[in-house]
Amino acid sequence: MASLDPLARREFLQGLMEATAEHGLSVLLSSHLVSDLERVCDFLIVLVDSRVQVAGETDTLLATHHRLTGPRRDPDRLPADQHVICARHTDRQSTYVIRTENPIHDPAWTVDQLGMEDLVLAYMEQRTAQNAGRSLEVQR
Repeated sequence: MASLDPLARREFLQGLMEATAEHGLSVLLSSHLVSDLERVCDFLIVLVDSRVQVAGETDTLLATHHRLTGPRRDPDRLPADQHVICARHTDRQSTYVIRTENPIHDPAWTVDQLGMEDLVLAYMEQRTAQNAGRSLEVQR
């Protein structure tokens, strides 16, 4: 689909979704165009280096992943139920993508929901940082 122009891609996906609804089909899509997947997928599997990083229903994954931005904080000071997917730090600020099923009550954090592309990129970034054996430090 990636080589199709945007209008043709949209029409193809619309036709595909109509066929799946009409005939009760399941469809497996593999794409780097996450924005296309976000419109039509109800289950997501993120692969990095041929390994599953996360898998689940799209709505559940989006509801349980958040971006936290606030004063610089080490990840070991986060609550145990907040699993760090990826982290970026400056001298004064930390930004984490976390997975949790519980509400985030710490007023020090600005909490944002993730879109599917940000979720996928966080897992790709996590795996890349692990493979490189480094943490992500941003100098400002």
